[in-house]
Amino acid sequence: MHMWWDAATAPASSAEASILLALLLSAECCWSGGPRVLWGPSWPPTQGRGQAFCLAACCTLCVSCCRTEKSQLVAWAAPCPIWHGAGCHLGEVHHIDVTLCSLTSPRLFSKQRKPPPEAGSFLPAAFKIVGWLSVTITHEGFPPPLYERTPAELVPMGLAWRRVAALLLVLFLLLGVGAGQRVVTVQKGPLYRVRGSHVTLWCKVSGYHGPAEQNFQWSIYLPSAPEREVQIVSTADPSFPYAMYTQRVHSREIYVERVQGDAVLLHIKELQDRDAGEYECHTPNTDERYFGSYSAKTNLSVIPDTLSVSMGSQVLTQAEGDAVELTCEVSKTTAQHTHLSVGWYRLQGAGEHQAEEILTLSKDFVLRPGPSYTQRFLSGNVRLDKVGDTTYKLSIAAVELSDQGQLYCEAAEWIEDPDETWKDISRGQTEKTVLAVTSQDRDLHVGITASKSTLSEGDILQLNCTLGAQRSSSRYFQVAWFLDGVEVARLGPCGLLAWKKEYEERAGLGQLRAFKQSSSVYVLAVYGVGPKDSGAYHCSASEVKAPGDVQSILTNLSSAVTVDVKLIGLGLQATLISRTATVRYTQSFELICKVSASSLIEEVLLSVGWFFQPNPPDGSYQELVRVLPNGTVSWGPAQVNFQGKAQLEKVDASSRLRIHGAVSGHAGTYQCQVGLWRTPRGQPTASATSNAVGIQVIPPESKLQVATKESSVEVAGGADASIECRILFSQNNSQLAVTWYFLPPPPAAATPLQILRAGYSGLLEYGAEFSSPAQRSRFLSQRVSGEAFQLRILSASPRDQGRYHCRVQEWRWLGDRWHSLGEGQSGRTSLRLRLPESELHLEQANHSISVREGEEVTLGCLLRDSHVPTARLSATWFRGEEGGRPRALLTLHHDGSIEYPQEGLAGRLQLRRPTAGDFSLTLGGVEVGDAGLYHCQLQEWQQRGKGEWALQAWASSGYTQLTAIPRESTVLSTICSSPQLLNFILFLPLILILLLALAGVCWCFISRKSKKGEELMELKGTGGVKQT
Repeated sequence: MHMWWDAATAPASSAEASILLALLLSAECCWSGGPRVLWGPSWPPTQGRGQAFCLAACCTLCVSCCRTEKSQLVAWAAPCPIWHGAGCHLGEVHHIDVTLCSLTSPRLFSKQRKPPPEAGSFLPAAFKIVGWLSVTITHEGFPPPLYERTPAELVPMGLAWRRVAALLLVLFLLLGVGAGQRVVTVQKGPLYRVRGSHVTLWCKVSGYHGPAEQNFQWSIYLPSAPEREVQIVSTADPSFPYAMYTQRVHSREIYVERVQGDAVLLHIKELQDRDAGEYECHTPNTDERYFGSYSAKTNLSVIPDTLSVSMGSQVLTQAEGDAVELTCEVSKTTAQHTHLSVGWYRLQGAGEHQAEEILTLSKDFVLRPGPSYTQRFLSGNVRLDKVGDTTYKLSIAAVELSDQGQLYCEAAEWIEDPDETWKDISRGQTEKTVLAVTSQDRDLHVGITASKSTLSEGDILQLNCTLGAQRSSSRYFQVAWFLDGVEVARLGPCGLLAWKKEYEERAGLGQLRAFKQSSSVYVLAVYGVGPKDSGAYHCSASEVKAPGDVQSILTNLSSAVTVDVKLIGLGLQATLISRTATVRYTQSFELICKVSASSLIEEVLLSVGWFFQPNPPDGSYQELVRVLPNGTVSWGPAQVNFQGKAQLEKVDASSRLRIHGAVSGHAGTYQCQVGLWRTPRGQPTASATSNAVGIQVIPPESKLQVATKESSVEVAGGADASIECRILFSQNNSQLAVTWYFLPPPPAAATPLQILRAGYSGLLEYGAEFSSPAQRSRFLSQRVSGEAFQLRILSASPRDQGRYHCRVQEWRWLGDRWHSLGEGQSGRTSLRLRLPESELHLEQANHSISVREGEEVTLGCLLRDSHVPTARLSATWFRGEEGGRPRALLTLHHDGSIEYPQEGLAGRLQLRRPTAGDFSLTLGGVEVGDAGLYHCQLQEWQQRGKGEWALQAWASSGYTQLTAIPRESTVLSTICSSPQLLNFILFLPLILILLLALAGVCWCFISRKSKKGEELMELKGTGGVKQT
């Protein structure tokens, strides 16, 4: 039995549904024994197209699923290689083999295709098998064999075969018919967002091949034209947006944010009504073939903002401890199902922007207090209640000084998206209410007393901090002690004691203790005082609202009490000596710390500490090791470089530090410190620091030898050239770094130019003259053997002619880092190009041209004779600066293309060719930096084969010295170069005219008014006479 079914000829449906339908039809046809209609080429070839056929001959069916280059899915069913005979019998065990394959030929099923020669060779060569899956099914009620029924007899698919079909469907879904296919996923819709809000839509792609960074294109299908695609924005094409979105995309009102290589976010900063529609995210194909989905869609609806938040602005003044209530009105009329969250916030000052959260009712109807209000919320001091349908009330039972500020209410409207996440679509704030809290009078007096003001080493010091306050037992205080303004310890209201870092060790040894003796007395005790305990002591007390609060409401500082500790000294001194200040690598050295005192050293307890500062210094001395009086050895931070190499020894009144196998990390400055102890525990009562001794570690000598013989290399023009740098001798445990240099022929600079440096780690670093992409691709350095480096120059050109040499550095790992032991320089190798006898003749005369800044200048390059008609010419213009290699400005290739190595000059350079042999260069808008030595170089190329051109000849012109004359400073140029002065001169006459016009109007008004006054006076005088 042979059958096949092409999804391309199926009715309009998804490709996945088509292939599964073909699979089910094939399975049902074989096992039911009845004919089924499968659309495709006629089979056998003599029958008409579209006829029903089904030749069932066995009960083992192999079904293959393939996808063509045009994303068409094909189901192929045929007998398996195991032949079961003419029919199926009851109670047999049957196998279903499912094959996953890929189709490599789009014309696999053409009308000229011949049937397979035998039942077991049904799989065409154009299929590639991806995998197999075998399922064993036992059925007790198989239908009669096919040869026992008539062709017209139809047997419906039984329950067992429906289960078989369902199993095949599940298997295909589990295996993934599109395993490894591209899948584009977009944020699930429909989405509802408020007009004017900032909207983001995410899109991601998986199962793709090609670069890790994929491109994305966003489009929209508007409700008014659902079939028309309107392009919005693309990550790859700036001209992608349609006209209606171009302005918003260019102004970054709409943009795409790349979250990672295969995921982006579409941002719409201010949503408009016209933004509603169906959004499509599309990823251009980067795979070898089309396989999977390349776009996904989601709907976005724009709804009006109906959220209303209001509260009357007012100013409240409350006494500390009074109750305060504030109400806020929040409502919405959104048609969609949404939730509200309402919160109260406080701004401490008028200029503050960071608000502090007081209490919030979340969208999930959960009350959440701010960090500073958690304790008060749990105690019921702060509450938030919903009084009516739209009224929310904040209640503070007893206001505190920290509550004052600007209080306001903020509400947010939330909607649940189809992916079951909640999104705030609108927010609103009320006007602010100013709350002022007046404090109640509190009293707190702090004093400090010392058990003794003058003590000797080893005595006990007790400092009492006394608090004078009303109702001190019901108030909470935090007490701290200070020595010379530096905090020593802090005792909290809950009894939590915190020591500063420099006192933690002494407190751990029991030398320091702090405790609360009573509600008004706090004690700091120092056992075994030393000279460093001398100074001025203070104590401070801070009142807090509750034991857990960190913000104080009242703080006072005591006066100072001075404590003096007298030193019981023995004239202790320490001297550090070394037999040598310079040691070689891996050599050992010894440092001796001698201790002297006015009394016998054997009768006292001493500790010795060793300190080290690396060279060059990176800060203060670091402790290397310390030996305590009881013999305990403690290693310090500097021990890392000395691990397993340092040895301590005590001989009489001296301590010795021996370093074995010195490395570079041991070079630096050393010191020793001696401490005098009264008891084996505690702290030293006296100490002395020795002088500093420097140790220098000399690295091993370099054995590097580089061949210095001069040589020359000659290659054909356009061919690859190799320059060799040979190592005569180097140590096996060393790494080599090579730097290549190039010295161009005169009149170029006499200083060699660095081409590239290959470090000992393989890192390449190109010189400034060879850092362009074109140069980096042509100059390559490689180590061809243990004794030789090689510089390869690809497609050598005439400008590569010159002398080359290498400089080799020997590096070695010396315990802590890589060190340069030495270097050697090779002899110079001259590179020359070998060209055919054909020659080019250019004008060799040197010229000098002076041109004013801003003008245009033309530099000549004229070929004096004609060249071979079949040949082509290329031209390159160079500009040389004093002390540097000439740099290419413009290159006309033999194929007619023009290259600008310096992109900044592209707009000012023009190559004019009035005749075939004229390659003049025109430089527009001359600048002062354009001055230099210019020349051109022509190259003649001859075609050797299809697409292959060989360099035949080359020639360079004479040099043209270009001098740029700065512009003369005239009054007009000064005015034009200063926009402020130009605007002043242009607008000054207008201002003067306006002032004159205004003065004229005022004069006319005043004169008219004075004239009317005179006429009025005359009328009054005339009236008076008549009355008389």
